[in-house]
Amino acid sequence: MAARLLAFEVADLCLGKPPLRALSVSATVGDALAALKAAEDNSVSVWNCDHSKRNLSASYEECVCIGKVCMVDIICYLCKEENLCSPALALKSPVSVLLSKVNGLVRHVEPSSSLLEAIDLILQGAQNLVVPIKSNNTGYSKRKQLLKSSLSSPMIHNGVQFCWLTQEDVIRFLLNSIGLFSTIPTLSIDALGIISPEFLAVGYHSPASSAIGAISRAVVDQTSMAVVDDYGTLIGEISPFALACCDETVAAAITTLSAGDLMAYIDCGGPPEEIVRVVEARLKERNLEGMLEEFVIESSSTILSSSSSDEELPSPTRTLSRSGRYSRSSSYSARMVRRAEAIVCHPRSSLVAVMIQAIAHRVNYIWVIEEDCSVVGIVTFANMLEVFREKLESMI
Repeated sequence: MAARLLAFEVADLCLGKPPLRALSVSATVGDALAALKAAEDNSVSVWNCDHSKRNLSASYEECVCIGKVCMVDIICYLCKEENLCSPALALKSPVSVLLSKVNGLVRHVEPSSSLLEAIDLILQGAQNLVVPIKSNNTGYSKRKQLLKSSLSSPMIHNGVQFCWLTQEDVIRFLLNSIGLFSTIPTLSIDALGIISPEFLAVGYHSPASSAIGAISRAVVDQTSMAVVDDYGTLIGEISPFALACCDETVAAAITTLSAGDLMAYIDCGGPPEEIVRVVEARLKERNLEGMLEEFVIESSSTILSSSSSDEELPSPTRTLSRSGRYSRSSSYSARMVRRAEAIVCHPRSSLVAVMIQAIAHRVNYIWVIEEDCSVVGIVTFANMLEVFREKLESMI
């Protein structure tokens, strides 16, 4: 059984995965925003080639994914001091301004690469592995699809498309074979030594704008930022996952609110009306009329009154749409919306329990706390993969 596990290739983990939607590096920040609103995923890939109808003949070898962007990248960019007065102008900037300066976050791999090779690349810092997959679209059908394609349509080059392979995909795969790892999955995360004591945090009453750098770092590290009180007690979190459920108008909230108020703003169902009024008033105080005019913020009460005739109160699992210049699809929101409440475990939690917990909540990390809710540290998928990598090495 161990030999069978080691024989799996990257292609085996990519079965059924949808093709990537792609943006050319010549696109703008506004183009990326529109693509994210229309996509089912929370990120879009950026390529060094042009996939428009003007360049149908580009070869597979010429095509390289140079990075990815997500809604949080756009939000943090709009929060920069030089973009506060004129977000409309910022949206016209090239999409390359959103790409991380950290090398190796996106790596190309061949479908024949081994499971161990994929894990090694992730442990070296790769967030997403780009894997070529065969496309059934050829000839006329391919040309027709490209001509009708949207700004971020699935990319096709000489019959080849691409998909993401993520840390979550690898963890899910290993979880399905968890019985092969003997007693390791039942050991506590403390005993395994995979709790990282270093983590991003911001004070509950601190300005949310002071944490923009930490939010960007959380995107790169695929973690989150803890919101703590004066005693180090975990109150909640501001995570890229939660911010990705918002639209670009949350930049106004980050600019004007405290970290604690921002948590309430991004919670399920839309921001409370009183917080929306605070954001608008503070934008006026700072003479940020451009941001006020560009971003029309709707409160949860406004959304409730206009979304439908259904008089039920919103539940944590109910999805409420937001209107504006751009709007996400309802299917995206239904899958992604979550509260700003942190997902936690304890040092004595078993590895397999933490894996299941993270996968169930669609996050790459779990906060580790003591009984008094003080933060011990954080456990990430990368920490877990180190344990499995060591065990897989011993199977060879």
